[in-house]
Amino acid sequence: MISGVIFDRATATDELATLEARISAPDFWKDQAEAQKALQRRRRLSEDVELRDSLGRRIGDLGVLLEWAGSGEDVAADLERGLNELEHEVDTAETKKMLSGEHDNSAAIVTIHPGAGGVDSQDWAEMLLRMYLKWAEKRGLRREVIDYQPGEEAGLKSATILLEGDYAFGLMSAEAGVHRLVRISPFDQAARRHTAFASVYVWPQIDDDIDIEIADKDLRVDTYRSSGAGGQHVNVTDSAVRITHLPTGIVVSCQNERSQHKNRDVAMKVLRARLYDLRLKEQQARLDQIGGAKRDNAFGSQIRSYVLQPYQMIKDHRTKMQVGDVHRVLDGELDAFIKGYLMAKAAGTLGQATPDDDE
Repeated sequence: MISGVIFDRATATDELATLEARISAPDFWKDQAEAQKALQRRRRLSEDVELRDSLGRRIGDLGVLLEWAGSGEDVAADLERGLNELEHEVDTAETKKMLSGEHDNSAAIVTIHPGAGGVDSQDWAEMLLRMYLKWAEKRGLRREVIDYQPGEEAGLKSATILLEGDYAFGLMSAEAGVHRLVRISPFDQAARRHTAFASVYVWPQIDDDIDIEIADKDLRVDTYRSSGAGGQHVNVTDSAVRITHLPTGIVVSCQNERSQHKNRDVAMKVLRARLYDLRLKEQQARLDQIGGAKRDNAFGSQIRSYVLQPYQMIKDHRTKMQVGDVHRVLDGELDAFIKGYLMAKAAGTLGQATPDDDE
């Protein structure tokens, strides 16, 4: 059952053998880009086969424990531990199976912007930034804040982070959309309930071998002093870089590095990712126009509501999943929501991202 749900080991083994033969060929490195893709594919297939074998061993060990239990041996603690470990490994395998898109294993570029709600929305955007950084830390992802624009009173006006590690983009893509917060505003002297919105954009970091043409004449590059939350180099030199792509109006910034040159390199990576995303959306729009297909709900509709008062609840409007432990989620415990989204997407049961009546 597990092998059928997760992947076909025999197929993966056959493809691995084909790749090994190709890698051993004398002309393998003739095309560097294709060689790198083949090596990455081999690594992923090897991980899949190793995981499948590990699951088989765990199931075999549990079978032995069950036989011992049937003969009167006291193995209850070992059985419970083995079942918990198997459940965790199956959960990991199922998640990997759902993350098979072209860029799912890429690094993720995540940008957060406040929406309607004034200073509350800027504070909410800051809370989301903290949530994602904590989630990434729990998953062992490398985190880097590459741009941070603080709000005038509290929170932030904009923040961009880079998350690197296994399936960073595939996992974070579940968070793209509008997030709503309902709470008693700490900025309202009358202690009234306020609703705030913040938007999360997620792009994969694009490989250099993907053809995204960016002409120098189409760029306006501005430098300015960093305005982050701290650090010895903040507001000392004009090392921060803002790049405007004139044909599309896309603006990206980076102020994380001391070096203006390094900040420009990072900003160009973000620009490449956004231009690639724009190209894909334009292609999809043309296909939809020709075929009359309905597009999936995208940015612009709230995907999740976080209610702190008068009760506590988080509800995902696409999967209808809801939990009451709001603060645990805001501390980075997001995996249940992400997996729920991936499972619903894989099953074709992803619902509309619609407003709720929990105002």
